This record gives sequence, C-alpha cells and structure tokens, in this order.
Amino acid sequence: MRSPTVPATLLLAVLHCPAQAPAPAPACRQSHEKLHSTLWVRTAPEYRGVAEQSYRIATERLEAALKNRKWTAALEQQGRYERLPPAVVLDIDETVLDNSGYNVRVIALQKSWDNPTWFRWVEEAGAPAIPGAVEFTRYARRRGVEVFFITNREAELEAATRRNLEQAGFPLNPKIDTVLTKGEKPEWTSDKSVRRREVAARYRILLLCGDDLGDFLSGIAVPPAERRALAARYSANWGTKWIILPNAHYGSWEDALYGFDRSLADSVILERKYEALARE
Repeated sequence: MRSPTVPATLLLAVLHCPAQAPAPAPACRQSHEKLHSTLWVRTAPEYRGVAEQSYRIATERLEAALKNRKWTAALEQQGRYERLPPAVVLDIDETVLDNSGYNVRVIALQKSWDNPTWFRWVEEAGAPAIPGAVEFTRYARRRGVEVFFITNREAELEAATRRNLEQAGFPLNPKIDTVLTKGEKPEWTSDKSVRRREVAARYRILLLCGDDLGDFLSGIAVPPAERRALAARYSANWGTKWIILPNAHYGSWEDALYGFDRSLADSVILERKYEALARE
C-alpha cells in the first residue's frame, strides 16, 4: 500500500527554490537528478550484489531452458521452434555495459542527457561490463547458446559498440550479426519486438535479459498504471524466463512520467515528475 500522497503544491514549491538564498537564510540545497542513482551504481556493494545475483539466476535458468524443448522466453516466438538452435537475447546499456561514467560527466556539467555528449561517450568504447554479465555470456557460448544483443543505440554507433563489447570481454560471433542496433534496417525502430521476432525465426530464445520493460514486451509507451498492469500480466516470467537488471538512471519508466514527449523543455519535464510524485 502506498503512503498518503503529498500535495502537489508543496512538491512543486521545490522548483522555485532560488540558486542562492540571501543571508542569513540557508542556501537552497542544490543537486542533480542522476546523483543518487549514479553514486549507488559506482559505490554500493548492494548494486554489485544484485547484478551478480541476476546473472547467477540467469545461469541457473539457462540450464532449465536447455532441458525443455518447449521453453521459450520470447512472446514473439511462433510456429515449430522446438528444434531451433538455442539463443539468449540481452540489451546492452545498463544490462551488460555500465554507463554511469557518462552520468558523472553530465552531473559535473549540470546538464541533461543529449546526443552529442552521448555519442562521444559511446565512441570512446570505454564502458565497463556490468558485474556478472561477461561470465554469463561466456558460459552461454560454452553451452552452445548463441548470444544476441538487441540495443536501441543508433546504427551509426554499432562499430564503437562492438569494439566496447569485445574490449570488455563479451563473446561476439564473427560469422553472424549478433549486435542488432536501432535503424540498422528501416523496420528496426525503438520497439524491439521486430528484432526479437527476427531472432526467434531462426533460434529458440531461452532467456531475455534487460533493464527496461521494452526489453521484454511491446506496447510499453503507456501511462505508469498501465505499464504496471502490463508487467503484472507476465509476472510468472520475471526471474524465470526474463532477467531484469536495476536501472534507476533512466528508461521508459521515466519517459512515461511526461507522456513520452521528449520535445518538452527540461523545466517542464521536471515539473511533470514532481506532479507524478504527488499523484502516485
């Protein structure tokens, strides 16, 4: 049960806090939206623990999936898939690669995410692996399971992304394309279901691993209450066929708070977030 909501007027008053209050009144507390989540990922053993826990569960579930020919993790899997070769599908950002270093830069500059700074970060190909991710993907390959990465990084960033994955120790098959980026084909939009369907046509998908609802389901661009109901509909899949990693930095959960409208001014987006906090 949620606690009683705080009046929106009280929460929204935070937005009008001046950068420097006149003496002798105390200065208004300044921070950045990404500060807490970034510190948690970069300093907390609890974060490392939950990431390693997720991939240990994935390893155990992989064995169960290999023994059951009728097992599939993809809702897009259709037809006679029982004798297809096995595969796992993973997201990249905050699932196998840790981009908290990018957040450090954003926080230092007191900015929000933007394409130019993000593209520079990706081109550097220096993001470290999420704890447990390399070990899991290598284990899958040893068990004869193909490892696919379905990411919403732009197609123009694929070369840098591959370089980062290889440098971090992830296994990439040199004979087939296992890094499926957004826009690589005209029909490959930010909705990953088309790419999952393409993998499912050739492989039996044993597990899906991700940090966002869109890594598992389609039709997620709806208000928060509908998203919760959608996730609950498939509750039996969480921790069995679907392995989720924590990401409090960003995601479709955040976009849902302001109607998925990224054209809004940053100040408007912040106001919508405070309104959501009061409402939820």
